[in-house]
Amino acid sequence: MKVLVVEPQKPCRVQEINSLADMQRIVGGDIEAVYPFQEPVALVCNSEGKLLGLPMNRPLLDEDRLPYDIICGTFFIAGLGQEDFVSLTDEQIQRYKSLYDNVQTLPVRNGNQRTGTDRWRSTHKKEREI
Repeated sequence: MKVLVVEPQKPCRVQEINSLADMQRIVGGDIEAVYPFQEPVALVCNSEGKLLGLPMNRPLLDEDRLPYDIICGTFFIAGLGQEDFVSLTDEQIQRYKSLYDNVQTLPVRNGNQRTGTDRWRSTHKKEREI
């Protein structure tokens, strides 16, 4: 099955995978599928990525292209069949590669003394060179 692998701070790459073990190896543990897109594709990530403190990777964007969540750790995108994951089409690979190759996530200190939390923001490479 042909999938698109997205690692933190790296360009996307296409990879062939054949088993659950391959999927777990890519994400570094147990897998979780989320479905943030209108078309039948899944974003597959480590089910405990945030809890394990894996590096921030890419944001999930709403219809206004504003971030509403972030994926931590390496993830991949696969097509959806009737009951399992399937290969992405060449068109899907190009669409999601274009989307994720042009988005970087940068950790930013909030500076809010009351909450003491860190925040993050999404930066589009095309709009702002890093």
